[in-house]
Order: sequence, then C-alpha cells, then structure tokens
Amino acid sequence: MILTTGMAVEGRPVKEYLDVVTSQAIMGVHLGRDLKAFGRSIVGGRSGAYEEEFAKAVREAKDELRAAAEALDADAVIATSLDYEEVGDEMLMVAATGTAVKLV
Repeated sequence: MILTTGMAVEGRPVKEYLDVVTSQAIMGVHLGRDLKAFGRSIVGGRSGAYEEEFAKAVREAKDELRAAAEALDADAVIATSLDYEEVGDEMLMVAATGTAVKLV
C-alpha cells in the first residue's frame, strides 16, 4: 500500500477516488518510568524514551491508515497528513488522514 503526502503517485494516474480514511494512535508516557527523560527535557537534550513512543505512535497510525484503505480495496492513500497532539499530561495522539484511491 502506497502512502504519499503528494496529490498523485508518479506514473500511476488516479482512476477512482474512494473515500477519506483516518486513523489515530494514542500512546501513554509515564513520568515515573521516564524520570530520566523528564530530567533531560528540563536541562536540554533528547529523550530516547519519548522519541521511541512517538515513533511507535506514528507507525501505528500509518498501519491503521493502510488497513482502512485496504478495506476499501484501495491501491494507495494520497494527500496523507500526520497531526500530533498532546492529550493531558501523559498522552500523545498521532492522527493520520488521507484519500484512498484506485490507481490505473
């Protein structure tokens, strides 16, 4: 399944626009478990624990977006976008949106 932020897939014209597809992944970040990461955020530097959770949320949102498009028998998802939101103090949400299409 092709995911692209573009409005088309090069060399493969859109034959049919099927529907808008969406997905969300919400991940918990626990301060107690990630105390070292919290300290890094105060003094500067990168937090591997937070980056890992973020990457996991992005993967899950994209996988669910693909699954939603496959349920429509799509060949690709175009105009894909990822949005990120902090939910409360210990939650991260990644939302993915795009247009499922059939290609020539």
